[in-house]
Amino acid sequence: QVQLVESGGGLVQPGGSLRLSCAASGLALNYIAIGWFRQAPGKEREGLSCISSISHSDGTLYYEASVKGRFTVSRDNAKNTVFLETNSLTPEDTAVYYCATDRLPGCWYAGYTDLEVWGQGTLVTVSS
Repeated sequence: QVQLVESGGGLVQPGGSLRLSCAASGLALNYIAIGWFRQAPGKEREGLSCISSISHSDGTLYYEASVKGRFTVSRDNAKNTVFLETNSLTPEDTAVYYCATDRLPGCWYAGYTDLEVWGQGTLVTVSS
């Protein structure tokens, strides 16, 4: 069974950091592209970043301008896990964060959200 499980969310003060994890079972993350998305209350789900497969040189894309320079996506092949390092968090970053994949090696175009496999999400709350 193919499954993605996010973890690492929580309550953090403005300016703080969190490291989100996306662990996979039933598929090898180093051969497929994995993306991070988020959905804030009352807003549509938005794509944040993507890391492509080894065959695509682990290329990374950051779709959302507001996270460029603050968020970093990476992968640990030995742990079959993708990470999203989030820094300098603001209340506007409060959302449920998801990882997802289409089980293809390359990343997708900006705005695409109709991916095949999704995790259950992890809640990030930025508040003082």
